[in-house]
Amino acid sequence: MMVIKQIKNVTVRRSTTLREALSILDSTGAGMLLLVSETEAFERTVTDGDLRRLILAGMSLDDTLGSLSQIESFVIYEAATKREALNLMNQHAINHLPVIDSARRVVDILDRKDIDEQILLSTPHMGNAELEFVEEAFRTNWIAPLGPNVDAFERELSDFVGVKHAAALSSGTAAIHLALRLVGVSRGDRVFCSSLTFAASANPIAYEGAEPVFIDSDDISWNMSPVALQRAFEAARKEGWMPKAVVVVNLYGQSADMDSLLDICNAYHVPIVEDAAESLGAYYKGRASGTFGRLGVYSFNGNKIITTSGGGMLLSDDKALIDKARFLATQARDSALHYQHSEIGYNYRMSNILAGVGRGQLRVLEERVKSRRKIYDAYRAAFSDMPEIQWMPEPEWSYSTHWLTACTIDPAVGLSSTDLIKRLADELIEARPIWKPMHLQPVFSHCAYFNDGSESVSDRLFQQGVCLPSGSNMTEGQIDRIVSTIRKILR
Repeated sequence: MMVIKQIKNVTVRRSTTLREALSILDSTGAGMLLLVSETEAFERTVTDGDLRRLILAGMSLDDTLGSLSQIESFVIYEAATKREALNLMNQHAINHLPVIDSARRVVDILDRKDIDEQILLSTPHMGNAELEFVEEAFRTNWIAPLGPNVDAFERELSDFVGVKHAAALSSGTAAIHLALRLVGVSRGDRVFCSSLTFAASANPIAYEGAEPVFIDSDDISWNMSPVALQRAFEAARKEGWMPKAVVVVNLYGQSADMDSLLDICNAYHVPIVEDAAESLGAYYKGRASGTFGRLGVYSFNGNKIITTSGGGMLLSDDKALIDKARFLATQARDSALHYQHSEIGYNYRMSNILAGVGRGQLRVLEERVKSRRKIYDAYRAAFSDMPEIQWMPEPEWSYSTHWLTACTIDPAVGLSSTDLIKRLADELIEARPIWKPMHLQPVFSHCAYFNDGSESVSDRLFQQGVCLPSGSNMTEGQIDRIVSTIRKILR
């Protein structure tokens, strides 16, 4: 966008000579001039083609622009959205568009190259080492879902987070599924699961014919509430049953209060499967997120903090569990010369090529975390004067990656989070709601749900919450554009 001073630099009047107009075009390189009246009202745009036609018609360089014909140039008003502006540019094959106010004064000039770009929520951010490992896979012909990159990625990631064993898999969902099988979940069982999460946390429970029981979040971390979990255990005990496992989700790059949750689960002798799909690089009391449960899970989906395009990792200090996971993930093929299978398995192993991408990504993980935390801090600083925006809290025991910067919008502003997301979309900025809680999903509407006995925190966060663009490769200019757009919408 042009600032007002630049607009004045390309403004001409009918008293301007052709020589002056050509000189302005040459010195500014703007590609067009703005013809305004003596009252500063916009009349039309003037291009170098318009000036050439005047000269070809016999006018001298010292003649003025007074004879320029009146035409209806394409303009857009201040209230218009970026999407409307871009549609107008595309419709008429133009690259610049004056923005005018109610008095027809030019207040901005939109340039296609500045607005023909959608700011996405979280895009992959490649480093320099990924291609080296992928090329090595091609050079050595290790293209199958096994190979040196897979072995090395498992070893390097488990070393990074401080866990003894890891299995690289095709997705985080596959890792959760295998984790549930490994802790003995089967048909007819019940499994406690965080409600404020993506469906991939809960779907694998149904894969095994078990039933999820959903647990609310707390306001401290937006993750599983220890109070709600305790209420669920007490209710189960009174009814004479126990869950087979508890799936604890670490939301948007932040760990749950694992000590409190572990104390409860250990008291009832129920294992935790830690869904840290979104929180690789985060820490709880100095220890890596994803390393507290009987088994831990990471995701490398395309929008995660590091990516293998698609993939996941299952981790545990129990070697027997990870060995069994690898067996199940390779179709549960028995150790026989012929193809023999004694139990049902899955095609869940990661390819050697994608593991090479993961190895390269792991080398820049700490840089990516710093970038996302910096983006979170930039948003908080930019909106520090707007109490109607409240941010996902970071407890003193947490070091969050802020994989996504999440906030809530006070309903008192008269604009819902959904309205804000739609308005941002009109400005070519992708934002998303906070996850719709699993207990509100039609497919799980029959399942039990426990909160702390008062309000449902998950419901409120869903209704008021927004995830803002948070990619580690975002520029300061993009952040400024998002901030100014939100301020304009809310004010």
